[in-house]
Amino acid sequence: MSTALVTDLTIFVLALLVGIEVIGKVPATLHTPLMSAANSIHGIVLAGALLIGVTAHNAVGYVLAFIASFFAAANVVGGYAVTGRMLKMFRRKAAPAPAAPAPAVSAPAVPSAAEQASGTRAQVPARSETRP
Repeated sequence: MSTALVTDLTIFVLALLVGIEVIGKVPATLHTPLMSAANSIHGIVLAGALLIGVTAHNAVGYVLAFIASFFAAANVVGGYAVTGRMLKMFRRKAAPAPAAPAPAVSAPAVPSAAEQASGTRAQVPARSETRP
């Protein structure tokens, strides 16, 4: 193993341990906002992983570049998915349409005995309902 490879592996392992330590200390209520803000950082990690892949000259370098780019891409996609779900929680729900007022229906008037005998019927004014 060359000195450069050992240095790269050491930096990779230390970055992994620091990342686990930092994320492990974040309370669950703050994780979602931090995840949405960290999407750009994950994009930079993805660019760095691709740079490692371009400069690799052996199989170990290619494997490290693949692993780094896989995890960085998973972080980017996951971050945007979590952000989308978080933003859906804060959308206003559509207000239900107000119900149309029911038409005023008056009860049929019962004719009196005198009206029945004469065959005439008195006009009864319709009730009107007013709503504020």
